[in-house]
Amino acid sequence: MIATFIRSILAEPRAPEPPARVWRDWALVGALLATAVAEVIFRPDVAWRPLATVVALLVIPVLLWRRTHPLLATAVGWGGAMVLHIPTVVSDVVDVGLYSMAGIVLLPYALYRWASGREALVGTAIVAVPAGLGLATSATLGDVIGGTTLLVAVFALGAAMRYRAVARQREVQQVRTLERGELARELHDTVAHHVSAIAIQAQAGRAVAANDPASAVEALAVIEAEASRTLHEMRTMVRVLREGEEADYAPQRGISDLDELTRMSPLVRVHRGGDLAGLPQPVEVAVYRICQESVTNAIRHSLHATTVNVEVTGDAGVVRLRVHDDGEAARPATSVGYGLLGMAERAKLLGGVCQAGPDPLGGWTVEATLPREVPQ
Repeated sequence: MIATFIRSILAEPRAPEPPARVWRDWALVGALLATAVAEVIFRPDVAWRPLATVVALLVIPVLLWRRTHPLLATAVGWGGAMVLHIPTVVSDVVDVGLYSMAGIVLLPYALYRWASGREALVGTAIVAVPAGLGLATSATLGDVIGGTTLLVAVFALGAAMRYRAVARQREVQQVRTLERGELARELHDTVAHHVSAIAIQAQAGRAVAANDPASAVEALAVIEAEASRTLHEMRTMVRVLREGEEADYAPQRGISDLDELTRMSPLVRVHRGGDLAGLPQPVEVAVYRICQESVTNAIRHSLHATTVNVEVTGDAGVVRLRVHDDGEAARPATSVGYGLLGMAERAKLLGGVCQAGPDPLGGWTVEATLPREVPQ
């Protein structure tokens, strides 16, 4: 059991896509460096001042690399803490170092949040040595208990945040997979429709070929056009199809069915404009699904809304849709629900974009732009 647990830890990869350094990181390091310089100048009780100064000025900047190189940063940071224990060996001085060195407590958190399992074990051993020496030289039992609790809490917080991020990533991937499967089923129906049309035209051409060659030629032209379109959409279907998905042969909704959304609530108003003729069925279905999800969210989440406007416009090369409610936006801007993820994924698969959030003029707005042609 223990061996299996250790092997699972060693096999744990690094957390993907650690965030790049942002202004907050530079501000943190700058503040700690300024604090260290102030301590060196104004604190009269700093023991081994040159050593403490050099270690602090070398260790604090390492915090900038705590996410991208967590093990190396931990080794440098806590290695510096180990160096500060040298005076306790060669003299009677116990407390060596600057208060600003407390920033290295962020390194164990980053280690368990971003490092691989093997790196986390090595880093834990690195942290344990100076931490153990520091606790062993502590004056009171309370210091030992407090220091141990703090260090364990930092490790646990890093592991908890890592687990939370992994769980969220799995849920998001599940939503994306379901959306891809739904789109693949819709594309399946579209291809089936075109194949049926090809079969009908082929039968018609065969029937009139002997007596009306011109009609047969026209039927062949229709077959060619339908076959090309079918091949185009079949390639799209293959791109998004996932194994194990069962096809659903239910009729698919489109732009002509948008008026049905008014049945969901008397607040819903639907407006169509521009050129909306001749759209591929995947685009029509995507427009309907995004509008349906947006209206559902508006009815469910908006407070004191008086209208929910659905606007779909066909422009040159693209179809634009906008769903806006004038209620109080109870949905926080930083929260990305799975419905919004599904809409964004559907638009992305068709080569478009979809975004949602509080409107600067009040209420909540969902906007999407989809190309008129389905990408190959």
